[in-house]
Amino acid sequence: QVQLVESGGGLVQAGGSLRLSCAASGRTFSNDAMGWFRQAPGKEREFVAAIRWSVGNTRYADSVKGRFTISRDNAKNTVYLQMNSLKPEDTAVYYCAARYLWYSYSYTDYPYWGQGTQVTVSS
Repeated sequence: QVQLVESGGGLVQAGGSLRLSCAASGRTFSNDAMGWFRQAPGKEREFVAAIRWSVGNTRYADSVKGRFTISRDNAKNTVYLQMNSLKPEDTAVYYCAARYLWYSYSYTDYPYWGQGTQVTVSS
């Protein structure tokens, strides 16, 4: 059974940094793409970043490009989202997700999800 467990959320002031972690278990993820999505109250879940586990290439939403970095640690089966220069509009519940082979910008394409971690950025 696939399990994705996020951690690292919290409250931070604007301009600060946080690092989110997503620990994956339950099967081999080497052929998967891992994505980070976020959902603010009253808004649809939106794509943030994604990485292909095998080759490490990445994609980012325009809103986070240059501020966020997605990475993975194969030995720990963990994906990270380093978030710098945080803004109040980054406030949301952040989710990690997995799908086979190719990343997608649409949350409906990911069958596996973590429980989410809250990120709150104060102004």
